[in-house]
Amino acid sequence: MKIDTNTIASMTEANQNFSRVARIADRYGEAVIFKNNRPKYRLVDLEQDDDLELTDDEKIDVVAKRLLNEYRPAFLELAK
Repeated sequence: MKIDTNTIASMTEANQNFSRVARIADRYGEAVIFKNNRPKYRLVDLEQDDDLELTDDEKIDVVAKRLLNEYRPAFLELAK
């Protein structure tokens, strides 16, 4: 497995600043988390990962969740 050095994060960093590790996965498609100076975990962006195939229903759930989160204030206003 080849690891891009831009995708590496330590276990400590993942525990203390998970949002940064998630941004790495967003940007590069994955983040590799090292434990004891060895690759231990891989955080993947499900939408960019070719190894994981989602069903159409699962894809709809991902998109729906993203839209609901992004436009939550508007939906809450419309629900009044």
